[in-house]
Amino acid sequence: MSVDISIKNNLERIKSRIAAAEKKSGRPQGSVKLMAVSKFHPAEAVSQAFEAGQLLFGENRVQEASEKFPPLIAEAPEIEVHMIGQLQSNKVKKAVTFASCIQSVDRLELLQEIEKQCSKLNRSIKVLFEYHTGEDSKSGYTSEVELIKSLEECAEGSFPHIIPCGFMTMAPFTNDEKLIRKSFITLRELSEKLKPQFPDLPLTELSMGMSGDFEIAIEEGSSLVRVGTAIFGERDYTK
Repeated sequence: MSVDISIKNNLERIKSRIAAAEKKSGRPQGSVKLMAVSKFHPAEAVSQAFEAGQLLFGENRVQEASEKFPPLIAEAPEIEVHMIGQLQSNKVKKAVTFASCIQSVDRLELLQEIEKQCSKLNRSIKVLFEYHTGEDSKSGYTSEVELIKSLEECAEGSFPHIIPCGFMTMAPFTNDEKLIRKSFITLRELSEKLKPQFPDLPLTELSMGMSGDFEIAIEEGSSLVRVGTAIFGERDYTK
């Protein structure tokens, strides 16, 4: 397969910007992972990104991802797929068959359903806890108390097939850099507060930052940025 030059060039451009942001922030080179968000883009675009060296992908919708990724993963098992959209409990059964991580855990009941479905497959899965920091976002824990309750259940061994790996958030959709930065600072400070309370949980990941704000996110501690449009171009929402 010949690689789409625009996708390849876009990936290289984003990686260069990530490296520059790492350097500006005094962070080690390679400390921030790039996720290519491929929602509403065809499997061919994912294949092009893979051919250009991209292994980590993010998807919002289980149905779309389940049609797109299993054939690709069968050919290239090193491909990793994270679910990043709000996840309904009735979609978990399908999601855990191909996803390696669910980034949008926002309630205890969802953890319980993930454990139930993973136990049937005897399969472990990583999760991130989504915390609501932006007014535009409709998902994520809005209560620190409820988030701590979920973390306590994990620490107590209630979910043996779940690996809690950190936290995720979405900044508000605004051009106000102060509000965007505040969102990322909120998640970082929450992470710094909670990690010492749960030393046995590997809560190292901070997933924050998208195409329009990932450099700010890196400055505020993001370890994983979710970039779609800047890699694949504008999405076709009619499909």
